[in-house]
Parts: sequence; structure tokens; C-alpha cells
Amino acid sequence: METYGKILLIAMPAFLGLVLFEKWWGWRKGNDTVKFMDMIASLTSGITNVTKDVLGLSIVVLSYGWMVNHFAIVHINSSWVVYLIAFMALDLTGYLVHRIDHTINFFWNAHLVHHSSEEYNLACALRQSISTFFRLFTIFLLPAALLGVPANVIAIVAPIHLFAQFWYHTQHINKMGWLEHIIVTPSHHRVHHALNPEYIDKNYGQIFIFWDKWFGTFQEELPHIQPVYGITRPVSTWNPFKINFMHISLLIKDAWRTEKITDKLKIWFMPTGWRPEDVSIAFPVSKINDPYHFKKYETPTTKLLTLWVIIQFIFLIGFIIYFFGNIAPIGNPGIFYYGAFVFLFVYAYTELMDGNQFAWAWEVVKSIVGLTLLFQFNNWFGVGNIWVGIPYILMLYFIASPIIVKALLMSLHKQQVVMN
Repeated sequence: METYGKILLIAMPAFLGLVLFEKWWGWRKGNDTVKFMDMIASLTSGITNVTKDVLGLSIVVLSYGWMVNHFAIVHINSSWVVYLIAFMALDLTGYLVHRIDHTINFFWNAHLVHHSSEEYNLACALRQSISTFFRLFTIFLLPAALLGVPANVIAIVAPIHLFAQFWYHTQHINKMGWLEHIIVTPSHHRVHHALNPEYIDKNYGQIFIFWDKWFGTFQEELPHIQPVYGITRPVSTWNPFKINFMHISLLIKDAWRTEKITDKLKIWFMPTGWRPEDVSIAFPVSKINDPYHFKKYETPTTKLLTLWVIIQFIFLIGFIIYFFGNIAPIGNPGIFYYGAFVFLFVYAYTELMDGNQFAWAWEVVKSIVGLTLLFQFNNWFGVGNIWVGIPYILMLYFIASPIIVKALLMSLHKQQVVMN
């Protein structure tokens, strides 16, 4: 936990800086691909994901270390070969898991959030799932285990492999010549994120594109077909918790409502998007049939609301930086109280971004929890040791925040009434 938190303290500012640079670059070039609310939604989704990972809120059904101990046939001594094998094994595993996530109903829930943005930019790379509590596909690393690649090598290579998938989530880099034949480029991944019939469910590769070419899932970006981004069942919310669980919620409802016993069972393993016929007729869901003529999700806002969203995000980043930098001093169970507060913060925050009138109630709950933690856990887990004034700033923030949110929602409601 602590080591991963330290890594994130370096990675997060770098990613945030690149996201803001992309927005500035797009603005400068007259092609801004980073919409403000969508960007904030993506960043908060990334925060919930890394918070869950730091807390270790998932179970590995089959550990890689166990496979090495039981199945290793040889043990390669050359260090660079070990790391190369580890990287290639992780990339092949990534391709296979990625393909399963896209093609089987149950597993799509774990990946839907990454495709939920209707934009395509560096920020949307950070939309990652918090709904995967069981890691099932370690078995795909069996080739590395057979060759005796140590578990600690996989642990080192895995974050590098993950972070290396960030850069190609952009529209500002065109095709890259001969590299298009070897690695996944922005052009390849734009195809993957598109919902056009010509592009959907293609290019599953994470670092190397030749897996797709070998296994028949490759599609080149075509000059006459502009990618349209998102998913065919739009999420219509900025709230990452709602996005993370909306697909599994629909599967549960459909399995309950359908009359056929066979459909109750097979719905989980059918191709992504499949629904029993009786349920799809009785309970239709919104779906994009024409990717070239649909309205992207937007929410009404005001300048003051936008300003408050920025201020809230700054506070959230501050909470996260302190959390990841002080995991050991905060200790157990403090880290879980802290993590629960972060999740509550994000939920309340994104409900406000959606313009939900209940966002005020969530903000009240968040502030009550925040004040409780402030007084019960050594002035917010010892933050007063940095500067004695910080606890007073937090107390003022928790008191003022619900009042400000209520005022902003009332102003937003009045604006909507006038417009209607």
C-alpha cells in the first residue's frame, strides 16, 4: 500500500500536468478536445480507482506467486530477458482480458467506465473501474510462470506497463509511420474508443498492436470515417459510482424480470449488450443507433458553479496527496475511514456536477463525516503538524460547503426556470 501510494504521488501530478497541457494545446490550436466537466469527471474517476487500489479492496482469486512456485519449469537467469518476458506476458494478458471485457456481458461492467466518456483525450485514460473486486485472469500469466519469472519482477513491470498506456489517449497526434505496425498508437486507440459500426470492438492491444493483427481484431483508422466516441448505451452522468455499477445493475434487474429460467442464467455470459427478448420489450433502455446524430451529455452550469467545482477539486487533490503520502502514519483502520471519506467526497461532488438537487444532502453528509474525522482523528490524521492553521481551514470548509452548494443549486434552478 505505502509503496504504491508513493508511486502515485509522483505519477498523479505528471498525469494532471499532461491533461492540462493537452487542454492548453487544444485551445491554442483551436481544437480543444478537453471539455471541462468531462475532464473533471475523468479525473475524479481516476481518483476513486487509485484510492481503491491503495486500500487493497480486491481479491486475487489465483495469485501469480503461487503459479510460479507450483508450475515453473525453468528459471531464466538473464535479467533483461526476465523483464522482457514479463512485459510481453503482461501485454498478451492485457489483450486477452481486454477482449473478454468487451465481448462478455458480465465482464463489460469492469471496463465500461473507461469508455463512458463521449470525448477522447488524456483525461479519459484515467477513467478506470472500481467495480472489480475479484481478479480472475491471473491464469493468463501462466507462460511467464512456466518460465520462472519472479513475482517481484511482475510487480515492478506491471505499473510501467499500465502507465505506458496513458499517452495514446489523444486526438492531437496523427498516424506515426512505421510505428503503426508495432505499437498501439493514438490512431489505433481512437478506433478502439469509437462507437462507429466500422470501429466498435476493435484494437484491444495495450502496448503492441500485432496481437490484434494476429488474432483478427485489428481495424485501421479510416480517413473518411471520423471516430465518434462513447458507448452505445450512454451513461448520462458525471458520477463515477453510478457509471461503475449501472451495467451490473441492469443485468441483475433483467435476470430477475425475465420469465425464462435459461435467460436468467445465460444473460451473464452472452455477448455484451444482449438482453432477454421479453425484458428488452417491456423495459427498453436508451441506445445510440446513429452515431452521427446524437446529443452528447451536458449539464447546465453557471460561472460560480464552475468556480466552485474547481475549488472542490483542489480540496480533493489536497486530501488525496496527504492520504497517499501518509498511509503508514494514518494506519489501520484510519486509512479505511479516510478512503470512505474520499469516496463520499467524489459522490457528493459529481452529484453537484450533474445538477442533482439531492447533491446538497450528500454535501451535508460529507461535511458531517469530515468534521467527525477532523475532531476524532488528531486534527485530520495529524495534518496540523504541517501547519497549525490547516485544521481550522478544513473546519471552515466543511461548515461552508453545504451552504455554498445549496445556494448554487438554487441559482441553477432559477436559471433553468427562466430558460424554460
